[in-house]
Amino acid sequence: MTSPVPPTGDRSPSAPALRISYTLGTLAESDLHASPLEQFRSWFGDAVESGLQEPNAMVLATGDAQGRPSTRTVLLKDVDERGFVFYTNLESRKSHELATNPAASCLFPWLALHRQVVVVGAAELVPRDEVEEYFRSRPHGSRVGAWASSQSTVIDGRAGLDRRYAELAQQYPEGADVPLPDFWGGWLVRPETIEFWQGRESRLHDRLQFRRRAQGAADLADASHWIVERLSP
Repeated sequence: MTSPVPPTGDRSPSAPALRISYTLGTLAESDLHASPLEQFRSWFGDAVESGLQEPNAMVLATGDAQGRPSTRTVLLKDVDERGFVFYTNLESRKSHELATNPAASCLFPWLALHRQVVVVGAAELVPRDEVEEYFRSRPHGSRVGAWASSQSTVIDGRAGLDRRYAELAQQYPEGADVPLPDFWGGWLVRPETIEFWQGRESRLHDRLQFRRRAQGAADLADASHWIVERLSP
């Protein structure tokens, strides 16, 4: 039997020994809502009600022109019949990669519920009026911070970043209008597939996928635009 603690004095756990049994639920075709939007909102509601920290956190995977992948966690800020929306610096690595290669995948890891949702599709920029509306809803500090950070660039240290933020906070004090930076915006991921994964015992998980019937934009709220498929675990 593998010991969870190596005998060498290294107190880090042994990865193979970290194992749980998935027994919290099942997912049958009859359990699904008619449309992927309804299904996602239902599971998202479950995640919120369960008390999960930041259930809107999603792992975003992108790729550069050579196909080299990169991942990071971003926050879902809207989901509607078009797809999944997040906001970011348009000069960041992820934005440069999406501008070159719009293919993207978003993973919602709701591990405490033994669930995950995987979205695969193509990203496009969010209309500027929507970006403006969302930016003005952000806390004052976050709006100032958007100006302070040249995201994904190499910097000399933390001190310079803090100094830049302090200068901007003085320029735009609490209550002042903080304008939307030209280099800040949003991305909309239009899904081609959305997989709903429910952990099951013996690693025989339930995987049900909504797949877009035809090329082009599909309405997430319209069940007729989607085919439901069961994937082998």
